[in-house]
Amino acid sequence: MDFYERPDTDDGSMIETVAQDGRSHLVVIGNGMAGCRAIEELLARDGTRYRVTIFGAEPRVNYNRIMLSPVLAGEKSFDDIVINGHDWYRDNGIELVAGDPVVSIDREARIVVARSGRSVAYDKLLIATGSDPFIIPVPGKDLPGVIAFRDMGDVDTMLAAAAEGGDAVVIGGGLLGLEAAHGLTLRGMKVTVIHLMPTLMERQLDEAAGWLLKSALESRGQTILTGANTAEIVGADRVEGVRLKDDTLIPAKLVVMAVGIRPNVALAAQAGLDVGRGIRVDDHMVTSDPNIRAVGECVEHDGQVYGLVAPLWEMCRALADGLVEAPTGYRGSVTSTKLKVAGLDVFSAGDFSGGDSAEDIVLRDASRGIYKRLVIKDNRIVGAVLYGDTADGGWYFDLLKKGEDISDARDLLIFGQAFASGGGQADPKAAVAALSDDAEICGCNGVSKGKVVASITGGACSLDAVRSSCKASASCGSCTELVENLLALTLGDEVQAGPKTLCKCTSFGHDDVRREIVAQGMTSIPEVMQKLHWSTPDGCSSCRPALNYYLLCALPGEYVDDQQSRFVNERMHANIQKDGTYSVVPRMWGGLTNPRELRAIADVVEKFNAPMVKVTGGQRLDIFGIKKEDLPAVWADLNAAGMVSGHAYGKSLRTVKTCVGSEWCRFGTQDSTGLGVKIERMSWGSWMPHKFKIAVSGCPRNCAEATIKDFGVVCVDSGYELHVGGNGGIKVRATDLLCKVETEQQAMDHCAAFIQLYREEARYLERTAPWIERVGLEHIKRRIVEDEIGREALTARFLFSQAHSQEDPWAARASGVECEQHQHLGEFRPASALEAVR
Repeated sequence: MDFYERPDTDDGSMIETVAQDGRSHLVVIGNGMAGCRAIEELLARDGTRYRVTIFGAEPRVNYNRIMLSPVLAGEKSFDDIVINGHDWYRDNGIELVAGDPVVSIDREARIVVARSGRSVAYDKLLIATGSDPFIIPVPGKDLPGVIAFRDMGDVDTMLAAAAEGGDAVVIGGGLLGLEAAHGLTLRGMKVTVIHLMPTLMERQLDEAAGWLLKSALESRGQTILTGANTAEIVGADRVEGVRLKDDTLIPAKLVVMAVGIRPNVALAAQAGLDVGRGIRVDDHMVTSDPNIRAVGECVEHDGQVYGLVAPLWEMCRALADGLVEAPTGYRGSVTSTKLKVAGLDVFSAGDFSGGDSAEDIVLRDASRGIYKRLVIKDNRIVGAVLYGDTADGGWYFDLLKKGEDISDARDLLIFGQAFASGGGQADPKAAVAALSDDAEICGCNGVSKGKVVASITGGACSLDAVRSSCKASASCGSCTELVENLLALTLGDEVQAGPKTLCKCTSFGHDDVRREIVAQGMTSIPEVMQKLHWSTPDGCSSCRPALNYYLLCALPGEYVDDQQSRFVNERMHANIQKDGTYSVVPRMWGGLTNPRELRAIADVVEKFNAPMVKVTGGQRLDIFGIKKEDLPAVWADLNAAGMVSGHAYGKSLRTVKTCVGSEWCRFGTQDSTGLGVKIERMSWGSWMPHKFKIAVSGCPRNCAEATIKDFGVVCVDSGYELHVGGNGGIKVRATDLLCKVETEQQAMDHCAAFIQLYREEARYLERTAPWIERVGLEHIKRRIVEDEIGREALTARFLFSQAHSQEDPWAARASGVECEQHQHLGEFRPASALEAVR
């Protein structure tokens, strides 16, 4: 695209101005969510009318600030939250000036000047400068270690602090503050939240919901101080703590200010635009200068300033209409808040302060941690607060906005739309069908039911396609079920499940990647990425561990394990704890131990000052409080006593839980302890898609809880019942009966075959329970029970993989040292492919 330059009349410098292609030049100040969304809306209406230049203060492309919290928590990477990558700017002919914020606007000459000195002329200017974090004016606020939580730079600072461990204080118990505290807690820091008001998130929650939220956060290890007022931040060269007005001193190496935001109006005010709380705009988002528009958190419309996403999207639509001379006008927004605060669902809308003429409908379910409150005036909903179950938030909000009379549904209203619409029976599809076309489905992206249905009828036949076309369910994902129900209602049997890609770096799914690794004989992660056309140079935190596992499984004894593609716990041979130290779990075969092992553990505890030793649910001892730098020495001492890694951290076999069986118990039918030890020695150290647990119970009384394990053996008089696919975690699932066998060897062979089939077919991070539910129990039975030759082949491949796995430098087998009381139970096999701590 050709440009020409003209001299500035004041100092002779050159100014970039309008291209000679007949198009007007639209300059956007702000490369955030509002500015780029406005351009997306403009491009959707007329992609040829304007030449666009976007100035951004950050040296990055446009990303989703709503999703900064998952990045901090380690659930997503930066690449996962990018909204518009470099290709979007390039493909749409948009010039991005990143890391060079505009510092002045010359309205008369219609020129913006960036910090670098670059001057650019405009025909139309859009200000989307967002908001600034409010820093409370207390002594010490400028100390190093005091930060806000507004952009990716703040997240990087918090991650660096969390890597060193220690104490953190978050000032502010609103959404951002609680998300910051949650992320830092997950990263191992000891976090205290200080909140001035008596209720957390008091603008969104009433006292009851606030109390539930506070209790839930405290149960996760955070300290929550409400009604607490900050007096000063103390420290010499950097922050060392926070002192409250009551003289309480809270130690901290990191202080996060999350007490609120203010519209960023400095640039507009300097340019002489009409500014109140925000940049004042009319219904078409035009400022006091007809050539300048403004949108987003920096805007004040009809006396209101909005800090939520949905109103911003409505502004962007009105602005884009105006730029193509089809103005619809913005009339203000009624807002709701549907959030996932630290993994907890919260929704609020309207006025929940109540009053003399208001009535409350309240549902409390203490066992499920659910609280719902509807505020009713004149048979209309005027406010709603939901905690723990927010599925009906959109419905309540729709009724609130429209002021609909709820008299006929009053008795069923609190139980939700699915129940009310189904006449007393829960029917989610009927519920979403009853929503009006303008009902909001996706609050993060401001997408209505009508827009979702239009995307579906326009060819979006899968969840991923809907996300791509209209962005519904593309951010936090809380509306996914609603979108899936709309797909089912609109398309029926024509809904496409669609390929679930491994991650955003590739268009291939897990099954495709595994197949191509074998088909093309690929032997390294770079080779996979090159041949399968990865869209990123080095992959991401989602795909690299998966590729490392798939290569390990496909090439036993040949592929060299890539240490840097493993999670931190696997690299450290230990579980990182909230205080930054680690817990170490040595293996105890079948839950058995002996004096040599107990002495070794006691010596390690004393030598390294471990503050706690705990018996685990897997019949082992967990040593807590080990410093990172001491881990190699701890394992060296344990190895010397014949103890090896228990893989309490690994995507691998964790434990084989046993009862004492026929050797001691009067009810025992078989030697469950002996069989458990044999199975554990056969299978330990084998890397798998996810953690894997086994149990052997000596009789149907099932003391070892074999029927909630990935593989379970229940001994009976006539042999062994084999069970698969159990899960005792958050979602409890009882096992399915695989078959019954007569001998120990048959039980071990079936176990090896099942593990190998799971290793070869399951997707990385998919446990046995969802894998079996996906492929079907009959498939498992055909491969392992009915096909004897196939079972033998699976068993042979598993034993080959175990026999040819790589020697671990310092956490491997300890020179054949045996469990003294049970030497008859089998020899140690070759060491498995464990990785060294780096």
